[in-house]
Amino acid sequence: MDSYIIESNKKKSRIPARLDFAQSGTGLILGLFMWAHMFLVGSIIFGKGVFEFVAKFMELAFLSDTGHGFPIAVFFAVLIIFTLFITHALLGVRKFPISWKQHRILRDQVQMMNHSDTNLWYVQVITGFIMFFAGSVHLYIMLTNPGSIGPYMSADRIVSGNMWPLYLILLICVELHGTIGLYRLCMKWGWFSGKDAKKSRKNLKKLKNRVTIFFMTIGILALLVFVVIGINHRDRVGEKYSNHDAAIEQIQTDKKTQAKVMKLTKDQPAQVKQQ
Repeated sequence: MDSYIIESNKKKSRIPARLDFAQSGTGLILGLFMWAHMFLVGSIIFGKGVFEFVAKFMELAFLSDTGHGFPIAVFFAVLIIFTLFITHALLGVRKFPISWKQHRILRDQVQMMNHSDTNLWYVQVITGFIMFFAGSVHLYIMLTNPGSIGPYMSADRIVSGNMWPLYLILLICVELHGTIGLYRLCMKWGWFSGKDAKKSRKNLKKLKNRVTIFFMTIGILALLVFVVIGINHRDRVGEKYSNHDAAIEQIQTDKKTQAKVMKLTKDQPAQVKQQ
């Protein structure tokens, strides 16, 4: 009894709370970054020229006299994200089961409770474990090749570099982990809770599901576009997208537009005669 009193009178450490706060902070930054990143990558859906513009903008090409940009800017951006990624992973690993026995016990308890938010946390554990390896590979490639972002270079990496399986797995894990994480942050810190906590939880869960579907759709479409570009570019692997390519694409677009206009003008007199 005396030892219990002495133990209870000891000052409680604030380190676990500070680590938890740091985990929430890094998770919030990474989650919001991934949404922005998905919009940037998704620009390939609107064409190679649009994605090239985004890539050059990220390289601060508007500050360059030649317009080639500064890949070093991408290097430092990736370095910051990589550091946050590793920090967040190390902070999150504190709550992971450290043995197969602990994992079995945890899994059995999750199945027994069958609580939706607990199930979401378990999904985060699994996706986080996968992301630690898959995400590290992607970030290392970007860190060592900061100038390899572009319609052709990225597509070559995905197709000719056989990286599409990794990116598909990473896409699914990132979108699930990120949206669940942001939802759980809202629950944990009481953001957007309003007056009715139960109703807010229900609404946030609906929003989470819709956001997941939205970004997953963008990601899959972008990956498919890159695959198509990569297949068509197999005979020119390593070649960068240039202004010459953009000019050719513009000419092809103009020809298609002119053909459509000519067809419409030919069809109109025929329609008038029929009337």
